[in-house]
Amino acid sequence: MPAIGEHHPAFEEYCECIFELDEDDVAVIQARIADRLLVSRPAVSEMIRRLEAEGLVTTDGAIRLTESGQVLAQRVVRRHRLAERFLTDMLGLSWADAHHEAGKWEHVMSEAVEVAMDRVLGNPTTCPHGNPIPGSLYDAPDMKPLAQVQVGDSFTVARIPEELEFAPGVLDFLQEASIQPGHSGVLTASAPDGTVTIEIDGHPVGVGSFASSRILVTA
Repeated sequence: MPAIGEHHPAFEEYCECIFELDEDDVAVIQARIADRLLVSRPAVSEMIRRLEAEGLVTTDGAIRLTESGQVLAQRVVRRHRLAERFLTDMLGLSWADAHHEAGKWEHVMSEAVEVAMDRVLGNPTTCPHGNPIPGSLYDAPDMKPLAQVQVGDSFTVARIPEELEFAPGVLDFLQEASIQPGHSGVLTASAPDGTVTIEIDGHPVGVGSFASSRILVTA
């Protein structure tokens, strides 16, 4: 049974999902939750009713986290992103493997481990993909989608939104192509459909419209 002040992992998973969809400016509707969590829409509908009964969400016109739901979501997201940072920085796991493993750690990490991990990592402000760690001193830079960079302009990768983390194969592709926060490149070509070609770390890379419209960069 969850300890006092804690919730069942399924509640945590749904609150985390709602938080991340909203963070990425994706409409928080049952269909998007079902897509993200790979569950049926009837299952989402039932869980949303349970979350509302627990006082974690409201559904008056849209699905929104209550103050309690927000606190729960931020705690889970914080632990997930700290775990990702630890698994990549300290253990050398790939982005994709770290994302998968962190999905387990976020539900079992104690507060003591969370505090110790944060200290050992030097109080990071983002996960390996550049997404802010709740409760950190994150200061958002001025960012725009890679697709909006003009041909010939340089950029620095700042953030890979959660939506791309859940797209099959995308994390592996981005890591292998060095499309990672802190890496700089130049946009060399752009197609009307949003597909772009970039040169990053000295290598040409093609990026489809789904990713180029979501990868956030600084000028």
